[in-house]
Amino acid sequence: MNIMNIALWIVQILLALAFLLAGSMKVSQPIDKLKKNMNWTAHTTPGIVRLVGTLEILGGLGLILPAVTHTLPWLTPVAAVGLVLTMIGAAIVHVRLKEFSGLAAPIVLLLLALFIVYGRFLLVPLS
Repeated sequence: MNIMNIALWIVQILLALAFLLAGSMKVSQPIDKLKKNMNWTAHTTPGIVRLVGTLEILGGLGLILPAVTHTLPWLTPVAAVGLVLTMIGAAIVHVRLKEFSGLAAPIVLLLLALFIVYGRFLLVPLS
């Protein structure tokens, strides 16, 4: 196993955990509780909050399960693409709400997901 493959696995696992935790919170917590910690949830519908959480959970699972099970492993970088798009959406929402201090996390997560996209599509594809 080469160093790039190890690095990609570490990032995949950490990113999957981050998105699984964040998504689980968005789908399981009462919306009023989420509004206290995530201002953006006050500016959208509960359905959108739950949808974002569900997409984060699916993306997190997609970073790991196809690669580990060797079932449709091409879905791993595709899941990373979905998470990149999700984080672009998050960044846009923070900019629109003028919450510039809230941009750091989506940008870091976006860059990590882009690393997986690049690494798994081009450098060390899963087979």
